[in-house]
Amino acid sequence: MDPAEEEEGREKPPVIYTMENKPIVTCAGDQNLFTSLYPTLSQQLPREPMEWRRSYGRAPKMIHLESNFVQFKEELLPKEGNKALLTFPFLHIYWTECCDTEVYKTTVKDDITKWQNVLKAHSSVDWLIVVVESDAKKKNKTNILPRTSIVDKIRNDFCNKQSDRCVVLSDPLKDSSRSQESWNAFLTKLRTLLLMSFTKNLGKFEDDMRTLREKRTEPGWSFCEYFMVQEELAFVFEMLQQFEDALVQYDELDALFSQYVVNFGAGDGANWLTFFCQPVRSWNGLILRKPIDMEKRELIQNQEATLLDLRSYLFSRQCTLLIFLQRPWEVSQRALELLHNCVQELKLLEVSVPPGALDCWVFLSCLEVLQRIEGCCDRAQIDANVSHTVGLWSYATEKLKSLGYLCGLVSEKGPNSEDLNRTVDLLAGLGAERPETANASQSPYKKLKEALSSVEAFEKHYLDLSHATIEMYTNIGRIRSAKLVGKDLAEFYMRKKGPQKAEVYLQGALKTYLAEGWALLVTHTRKQLAECQKHLGQIENYLQTSSLLAGDNHLTEDERKSFCQEILDFANQQVENQGQKVILPMHSFAQLKTLHFDPPNAVVHVGGKLSIELTLLSQMPIPVRVDQIAIHVHFSIEKNSYRKTAEWLTKHKTSNGVISFPNEIAGFPLSRNNLPALELYEMYERSPSDNSLNTAGIICKNVHMLLRRQESSSSLDMPSGVTLEDGAHVLKCSNLILEPGDNKITFSIQAKEPGTYTLRQLCTSVGKVQFVLLHIYPIVQYDVYSQEPQLKVEPMTDSLLAGIPQKVKFTVTTGHYTMKSGDTLQLSNADAMPILYHPESKAVIYSNTREKISESSLRIQSSEKITSISLPVAPAYHVIEFELEVMYLPSATESAVEKENTVNKENHRKNKEKQKRDNCMATVDQKVTIDCPWSIYSTIIALTFCIPFNAKHSLLSAGKRKYVQVCVQNLSELCFQLSDYSLKNSADCRDLQLVPLNPASQQVIYSKQSIFFVWELKWTKELPLSLQCLFSVSFCPATSEEQSLTLKPFTYEFQVENFFTLYHVKSEIFPPLGAEYCKTGSLCSLEVSITRLVDLSEVDRDEALTESDGYCTTKLMYEVVDNSSNWAVCGKSSGVISMPVAPRATHKVHMEVMPLFAGNLPFPDVRLFKYLPHHSAHSMQLDADSWIENDSLSVDKNVDDQADSSSIRSRGSLHSTASGEHKGLPMPRLQAFSPGQVFNSSTGMQILVIPSKDDHVLEVNVT
Repeated sequence: MDPAEEEEGREKPPVIYTMENKPIVTCAGDQNLFTSLYPTLSQQLPREPMEWRRSYGRAPKMIHLESNFVQFKEELLPKEGNKALLTFPFLHIYWTECCDTEVYKTTVKDDITKWQNVLKAHSSVDWLIVVVESDAKKKNKTNILPRTSIVDKIRNDFCNKQSDRCVVLSDPLKDSSRSQESWNAFLTKLRTLLLMSFTKNLGKFEDDMRTLREKRTEPGWSFCEYFMVQEELAFVFEMLQQFEDALVQYDELDALFSQYVVNFGAGDGANWLTFFCQPVRSWNGLILRKPIDMEKRELIQNQEATLLDLRSYLFSRQCTLLIFLQRPWEVSQRALELLHNCVQELKLLEVSVPPGALDCWVFLSCLEVLQRIEGCCDRAQIDANVSHTVGLWSYATEKLKSLGYLCGLVSEKGPNSEDLNRTVDLLAGLGAERPETANASQSPYKKLKEALSSVEAFEKHYLDLSHATIEMYTNIGRIRSAKLVGKDLAEFYMRKKGPQKAEVYLQGALKTYLAEGWALLVTHTRKQLAECQKHLGQIENYLQTSSLLAGDNHLTEDERKSFCQEILDFANQQVENQGQKVILPMHSFAQLKTLHFDPPNAVVHVGGKLSIELTLLSQMPIPVRVDQIAIHVHFSIEKNSYRKTAEWLTKHKTSNGVISFPNEIAGFPLSRNNLPALELYEMYERSPSDNSLNTAGIICKNVHMLLRRQESSSSLDMPSGVTLEDGAHVLKCSNLILEPGDNKITFSIQAKEPGTYTLRQLCTSVGKVQFVLLHIYPIVQYDVYSQEPQLKVEPMTDSLLAGIPQKVKFTVTTGHYTMKSGDTLQLSNADAMPILYHPESKAVIYSNTREKISESSLRIQSSEKITSISLPVAPAYHVIEFELEVMYLPSATESAVEKENTVNKENHRKNKEKQKRDNCMATVDQKVTIDCPWSIYSTIIALTFCIPFNAKHSLLSAGKRKYVQVCVQNLSELCFQLSDYSLKNSADCRDLQLVPLNPASQQVIYSKQSIFFVWELKWTKELPLSLQCLFSVSFCPATSEEQSLTLKPFTYEFQVENFFTLYHVKSEIFPPLGAEYCKTGSLCSLEVSITRLVDLSEVDRDEALTESDGYCTTKLMYEVVDNSSNWAVCGKSSGVISMPVAPRATHKVHMEVMPLFAGNLPFPDVRLFKYLPHHSAHSMQLDADSWIENDSLSVDKNVDDQADSSSIRSRGSLHSTASGEHKGLPMPRLQAFSPGQVFNSSTGMQILVIPSKDDHVLEVNVT
């Protein structure tokens, strides 16, 4: 600061409460020296930031230090008990540029000593001595001592233990590196000492402040005194530009005061609160246009402030700091909370407030905050952050409306004298306008004064505020709030006799409340809307709203009755034009709860009767006489719908006949009922100190699901015109009284025309008013049918078995035909299916609902070709049922399935498919022609019978002896008794004799089991190559007691071909020489003997036969294989031989085999094939599966006896080759012998193999 100015203002106290306050640093010593250095010092000090580390673990901060340098005076030092921080000197500096020892001893030393004694007297330890070194003075005084001697003397005299408290500043006014380094060192030291002083003194101040706060429970403690102390700390933080810390101090004061007010409301009041309970006499609003409102601060300091004064001052300081922190939108948020809290705190403290005073204070405060924010933000920022300020706009609108109502500015006749006096009192409480807003044309003071000056001015200001608020709410998507303001605006228009404008806002609000399910808001808005519609003369809309209010349980009983009476009065008016009726929706008058059909399936035939019982829930609070209740029915004949039978309709209709309708709240959309249930949870807040309960409440966790807006509200729109459908089909019920609650109404119907009848609309007529349910949903229908007579024949079991009596049910549906006496069913007889008649057979008559009507005996007459069944007399639309027994006699010819068994050369694949088919019974369809009395056309039905048996045969050989085996398999679920089995030769050959080997007694064949029959074939002469055989066996159920019926046997026809034995194959295995038994791992000798048994026959004449000089030979191929892997065949395992075609011709083959296991091992298999040349013409007709399927089989390409076993391989193809080297060569072919042509006598033989002596592990094969 300028020393001259300091001299002039020496007697004046320093300015404290300004935003330019800086920490005070006193300067003693050479004032001229300091004056010359001050500009550089004040400029350089705040340039570099310093890290400020604070106590209590608070985060360090970087701050820029500035100071207010003043001349040292003893008056500036704080006296005992003074807690003011703003006037506290944080550091004391002594300046000197003394370079002469004599001067130092005589003058400077005494001055420093006196200065330090003053500091010690006031316990001030924050000081610094600065010695300025100048080269100019050094040149002027050549006889002076070195500079260090003066510095050393000062340090020795005053800085014994604190040598760093004396610093040297070299040539400060020169621009040199030495000077700059000296400045840097000095400034660093100065900043460090300042921060140390801040930390120490602020810490001590905070401790004292904390001690004072802890005494708040003691008597005599004053909140205002404590307020001034903590605000002092906030001023210091603000002085250091630590605005966040300063804001924290005010927030703590705010919270402390709020807690005291809450406790006062709970009965725990502090004595000092009585100062704030004085009546409110001034309500001039918040003052935010100057940093510190000194007027209100003095009131607080003198304990004369009201609650509004304290709150206004506290918020103004918070607002200033938030503006500095560039958080203007938080100002608006805090302001809104403050205004609402002040209203509640005044009530808690029971402060006397004149009517309207608080409204004025809130209105002025809202506008003051908004204008303060507008002053520090541009228009783009304000528009982008409307969501933060719109609450203040809305609150200001609400308070202006309250003032208008209070001062009579909204009444129809304008304000009276009492209203004018009240307005004058309110304006007087505002006081004079503040100087800072006196020149502003749109200040809050001027706006309020103008709005209360006249009716027209109030209307202008109120409408401007309301429309602006609605627009802001709409722009930010807060539709609910916009509708709420619109609702207030509608109330204003109703007071001003403008129902046309009010209706728009009320309808908009009602639509939103309906969409979101706000029941109480809906009720209140409807009451306003009803009044509006009544003034506008909208009769239909008014009656509709009245009906909704009459059924609204949120209104009192008297209110509901009055609205109901409005409807009845209009309905009973006598008007010349009786055809003019008012049609209203049904849901407000009554609700359709249930609908019950009788019969329950809602199906009735032509001429039948149907009743419909409705349950109507009347919403009206009083009984209402109803002229007529009508159901409008839509009749339709869909494609083939008139042919629907009672059976089909019964299967597709509901069985209980009761249809329930959704429970819809009157006037609310159906979708609101699907909202999730409230998820409410208890919430407790306890004190952290003693865990005592502070507050309790409930919280809804799924509020986001319940408060979602529906963007599309088309489903809520009521139809503009409710119309009734025109149609001839109307069900009516007249002259009823609907009591409040459930009412049952019954409609009776006589079915006439067949078709489907859909219940579309329900109409209730009360005088001139008709309440209509436009759509009955879910869809409700009943069917009237006209049915043609029908006959259905179905088996009583899952399948009909051939050969035994089976029950069949006949069902006659009479339909529209009436059965008369003498009506019969004529059945054509079939030889294969006789109809069995029992005298005790009964016919039962049922109604279409399956109720038994009567029972009568069944009369059946049979002739050679016709069976006549007399039907009992039965009315139309009834059902006649009876049972008969039929029996299908299987024919002697084999079925399609059985024919598959006749081919004896079935391959492997076909055998597998046949086995699958053998598991299912063969079926036979038997058709019966029936003549019915209601039709000139015959009805053909087909009954499917299943053959219970399946048969297959096989040929067995024992040398030349031959046997035929027939296997009979029972595929059904029943057990049968078999008897009289036989096997005959169809050719009736006398030279052949079939000798049965089974016992002649009867046998029982069980379900899913088989019985085998065996015959031996004996012949005296040569037989043909093929034998045709016929197997037959008689059967009947094993549990049947009546076996008097003559049953035809089950038959099976098959053919046996090439059954003579041509070759006999015998194998022998010999141990090694000198050994008694075969041993594992030792080579043994295998001898295969092939012997021809018969002379040349017809079957031998093929391509393999060679004739030379009457001597015939044929080519055979043998193969030795061991599929069980017991033997290892060494050397050739197959070969081709030339076999003479003569009896007893024998060919022997020797080879070596090695047993692989010990035990009784079965012999290897020996297979024999015909070896045909490649030019065989008919070889292409051979079955592919007749070729050998073993990979070890090979055919010699040289076609001789000594062929190697590794030659061409034949495998399932007539032209396949095993390797590329034989490609293109002519291939020989193999042909298997028919079953029985080759007899291997070694099949099943075994030989004992003992283990080797050196085996450590013994493996024994047990077969």
